[in-house]
Amino acid sequence: MPIARLDSRALIRISGPDARPFLHNLLTQNVETLQPGELRFGALLSPPGRLMFDLFIWGEEDGVILDVAADRRDALLQRLSMYRLRSSVDVMAIPDAVFVAWGADRPDGFVDDPRLPALGGRRWGDQSETDATEADWQAHRLTLGVPDPTADTLQDKTYPIEADFDLLNGIDFHKGCFIGQETTSRMKRRGTIKNRMMAIAFDGPAPERGAEVLNGDLRAGEVMTGAEGRAIALMRLDRMDGDLTVEGRPVRVEKPDWIPDL
Repeated sequence: MPIARLDSRALIRISGPDARPFLHNLLTQNVETLQPGELRFGALLSPPGRLMFDLFIWGEEDGVILDVAADRRDALLQRLSMYRLRSSVDVMAIPDAVFVAWGADRPDGFVDDPRLPALGGRRWGDQSETDATEADWQAHRLTLGVPDPTADTLQDKTYPIEADFDLLNGIDFHKGCFIGQETTSRMKRRGTIKNRMMAIAFDGPAPERGAEVLNGDLRAGEVMTGAEGRAIALMRLDRMDGDLTVEGRPVRVEKPDWIPDL
């Protein structure tokens, strides 16, 4: 089983008597019922309901560990400090690393990725033997058509449902209030979802980020990130069928099994 260290991720520890209720009222995921050693996926949204920070949430006896984008950790620390007010919580960055493993025969200590079992497992700690690179991991993720929750989104512009958080166990619609809940729940309840991130396949290198996906002469989507032969694009659901092109090259949408008929 390949194991890689994700230098694109970093960790924050939230501890103290109010750690769980503090986060539970902020995040899209249920933190109150999180058990020690359990891992969940979620996000912190803006009040209008757009993605600000994606999070993997690890349960600890006296709090949680947040697995976050490394280049956004300081911004999240600042945001959490702003929300803390009178809550009895301690918020601090910790130096440990994030590791992923995928394939058969997963080593001990790795917990199932809560988004999709085929993604493999995650763990955090000070060290782990590795035999693969982060690029290898990203290639594996792309084969499954799973968006990168940080790289494929536009901060404070992308709705979590557009980034498939509702299909990847990133939103608990039964937990009660969280920041941005009203917009998120309304989009899900009314079925007003016009765009979703989907995998597209093509020959050759990935198009530039922001390149238009065209259906004939009509704009059908926008390329986010990718690699040789495959990328994630934010697609209009009503324009995915037909002859699609990017920069004059033919492309096709590849809908994975975990996405239902849309």
